Amino acid sequence: MASKTAAAKDIITLHGSAAIVSEFFCYAANSILYNRAVYPEESFAKVKKYGLPMLLTQDESVKSFLSNLTCQISEWLEAGKLQRVVLVIMSKATGEVLERWNFRIETDAEVVEKGVSREKSDKEIMREIQAIMRQVASSITYLPCLDEPCVFDVLAYTDTDVAVPFTWVESDPKLIANPQMVKLHAFDTKIHKVDTLVSYKNDEWDEEE
Repeated sequence: MASKTAAAKDIITLHGSAAIVSEFFCYAANSILYNRAVYPEESFAKVKKYGLPMLLTQDESVKSFLSNLTCQISEWLEAGKLQRVVLVIMSKATGEVLERWNFRIETDAEVVEKGVSREKSDKEIMREIQAIMRQVASSITYLPCLDEPCVFDVLAYTDTDVAVPFTWVESDPKLIANPQMVKLHAFDTKIHKVDTLVSYKNDEWDEEE
């Protein structure tokens, strides 16, 4: 007797999608901080996530910051109020912005307004996230070396009617003048689509003798 097989689709809810995206950002931020050597290699521990070896900070202050950030991002995502999250790497000495890791978020308004769900397999979402994480891990091959001590900050772009939480402050956009840009892969839960772009300071070499 002939049989028919079909790829299983998983039901994605607004709450579930917000959890996927906020968790992604936490792991992506850890990977960026490790691969761009913002914190020492020995302060990270290896874990497995998305079918890949990933690194998580063991620095308690950074862990607490990222944990609180993940919770706030998830809340904004569920409300459909988050447009963009940017991880900024700056010179510790001068505050000059050296890199901006830009995660642009598009939200399915119908899901937020009507509470409907969408369908997409978990494996497909994981494959899309894997592709981004591999690009972050290989960033040393296409980004300039950060040869000075650096610090980081996170900017969140929300709808204008969102009250600023007491743990956040309004900020300037921390832009880079005439940056170089590299577009990375995107992933889509069918509720939230996340596009990733890294811009960095373009050091112009003076070749004149």
